[in-house]
Amino acid sequence: MKKHILLLALLTGVTACNEDFLEKLPQTSISPEAFFNTEGDLALYVNGLLSMPDMYGTYLNDQSTDNAATTGAVEMKVVMTGSPSSQTITGGWDWGRLRNINYFLDNYNKANATADIKAHYAGIARYYRAQFYLNKVARFSDVPWFSKTVNPGDEALYKTQDPRTMVMDSVMADLAFAAANVKDGKPLVSVGTPGKWAVMTQYARTALYEGTFRKYHPELNLQATANKFLETAATVSAEIMASNKFSVHNTGKPNADYAALFNSQDLSNNPEMILSNAFDQTKDRSQNINSFVFGDYEQAPSRDLVQTYLMKDGSRFTDVQGYQQLGFVKEFQNRDPRLAQTLVYPGWVRAGDPSPYILRLNKNFTGYHQLKGYVNSTDNVTLNSMDVPVYRYAEVLLIQAEAKAELGTITQADLDKTVNLVRGRVLMPDLKLAAANGNPDPVMSQKYPNVTGANRGVIFEIRRERRVEFAFENQRFDDVMRWQAGTLLTAIPEGAYFPGLGKYDLTGDGVEDIILIDKSKTIPAEKDKEKNSLGVVLIYYRAGSIGDDVTVYLKNGNAGGTMVTETAVRKFENPKYYYRPIPQKEMLLNPGLKQVFGWN
Repeated sequence: MKKHILLLALLTGVTACNEDFLEKLPQTSISPEAFFNTEGDLALYVNGLLSMPDMYGTYLNDQSTDNAATTGAVEMKVVMTGSPSSQTITGGWDWGRLRNINYFLDNYNKANATADIKAHYAGIARYYRAQFYLNKVARFSDVPWFSKTVNPGDEALYKTQDPRTMVMDSVMADLAFAAANVKDGKPLVSVGTPGKWAVMTQYARTALYEGTFRKYHPELNLQATANKFLETAATVSAEIMASNKFSVHNTGKPNADYAALFNSQDLSNNPEMILSNAFDQTKDRSQNINSFVFGDYEQAPSRDLVQTYLMKDGSRFTDVQGYQQLGFVKEFQNRDPRLAQTLVYPGWVRAGDPSPYILRLNKNFTGYHQLKGYVNSTDNVTLNSMDVPVYRYAEVLLIQAEAKAELGTITQADLDKTVNLVRGRVLMPDLKLAAANGNPDPVMSQKYPNVTGANRGVIFEIRRERRVEFAFENQRFDDVMRWQAGTLLTAIPEGAYFPGLGKYDLTGDGVEDIILIDKSKTIPAEKDKEKNSLGVVLIYYRAGSIGDDVTVYLKNGNAGGTMVTETAVRKFENPKYYYRPIPQKEMLLNPGLKQVFGWN
C-alpha cells in the first residue's frame, strides 16, 4: 500500500506543472524493481496518467478563434496584435508528462502479467504519448522525439529537433499499437481511461489533422505525403462505424437532443458517447461553467458564427437578402435548430426567472450568450454534476466525410452515412453532393480560397458542419490552423446588429425590452425610466464608439451597426503564426535547438 501512495503522490506532483526540461526523473522516487510487479501495479500507474478535458477546456476554449470575442489576453490575440517573440511567447515546452509516460513504457514488461494485459496498458500509455506529441507538433512542428526515459547528463538532453515526418510517423505508430492492443472496456482502470474505441477516435482525428495540415501548408513541402494520412483517417473512422457500437443520439426531439449532449448529468448510457468525463458533486467531483457563461466572464459568441448556421430548409442564411442588417430576433427565425441549442435565443427563460431572459449587452459584449454547456437549473447538485463529452460518434462521422472529400472519393452514399445522420438529429435537410459542388457557397469560398477541385463545394459544407456541430467544443482552432485559414482570425469579432439608437425587442414577443440612448445623455433614475406596453421598465444603455463613456459599443457609434469589442489591428504572418517559437530560455539551455519559421 505504501508504494501505491508514493506513486500517486509522484504522479500528481510531476504531471501537475513542470516547466523544467527533464529536471527530475521518476526513478528518483520509484524503483522499477519495487513497483512494476503485478497487473495491479500497471493499472495504478496508468490511472495516474489519466488526463481528460474538463468543462473549461471544452466549452470555453474557442476564445482564440472566430467563434468568439474575448477581452482576455489569449495567446493568439496577443500574437496578432503585439510584437511576439521567443521572449514573450514562452509556453508549451514542458516535458514532465512525457517522462512519466516513457518511464512506464520502459518498465511495464517487468510485471507478472499476461502478454495481452501488458500490451493493453502499454497501449494506453502510447495513446497518451501520441496525444502529448500531437500537441507539441501542432505548436512547434519539429520537436525532439524521446522514446525512452532520459537521465540527467544524457547527451539526448541536448539533441536538436527531429523532423516532423519522423515524429508524426512515431505518433501514428503509437496510435496503431494502441488501437490494436487496448481492450474494448476498462479492466482495472479508473472511470474515464480510454478503451479501444476512444483510442481509435484519437487515431482517426490525428490522421485527419496531419493529412489536411500537410495538404494545405506548402511551407512544409509535404503535400505528397498528405493522402496516406487521409486514407488512414478514412479507414479508421470506417472501422469505428462498422463496429455498430455507437450511433448519433436521436430520440426524435430535434429541439432538445443536441443540447442534451452538453447538459446531462449522466452520459454513460448515451449511444453517441465514445468517451465522456463524468462529474458528480455527491462523489466529490464537481464542476460547472454557469457562472462563466452568464457572469462577468470575457467570452461572447461572434456574429460570424451565427451567420454560419443554415436556414431550417437547408438554404444558406447568407443568401437571405439584407442578412447583414437583421437584428437578434430575426436572426434566430427558421434556422438550424442547433443555433438555439448553442446560443440563448429570443424567448428563452432562465431557471428561477418569471419571464424570458433579456440579453445583457454590457456583460456579453457581442449581445450573444452561450447556451451550450449551460445547465438551466438552480439546484447546486445538478449544476455541479454535468458530464462532459470527450469523443462523440458525430466526430467520427464527420472525420469520415472530410477525409473522403479531401481524397476525392466521396459519394452521396458516404454523405448519407455520415453528415446526413448528424443533420438528421435536428431534422435538417440532407446534404446533396451534386448540389453542393454545383453551387459552392461564395461566402465560404472567400473564407477558404485555397480549396480547389471538383469537391470544393462539399468540402465547404463539411467544414460548415464541423463548425456548427462542434461549436465551443475546442475543435475550431485546430480546424482553422490545419486548413491554413489563419487570416480568418484577423477579423475582429462582431456582435448583434442595431441600426441605431432607439428601442428594441430582444425576447421575440414584439414588445421593446431595451433602449439605446445617445452617449451625451444620462440614464434616468429608475422612477423616471420609460415603460413598455406591458408596463415593464425598459433597460437603458448608453451607446457609442469604443473609447466613449458608454455601455454598448457600436461599429458606427450612434449611427448603429454591429456591436464591437476592440479596435486593435490584427495581423497574421503566414506561415509564421501557424507555429510558436521555442522559448528563448530553452534555446540558451540547449544550443542544439533551432528556432522555427522565422521566430526570433
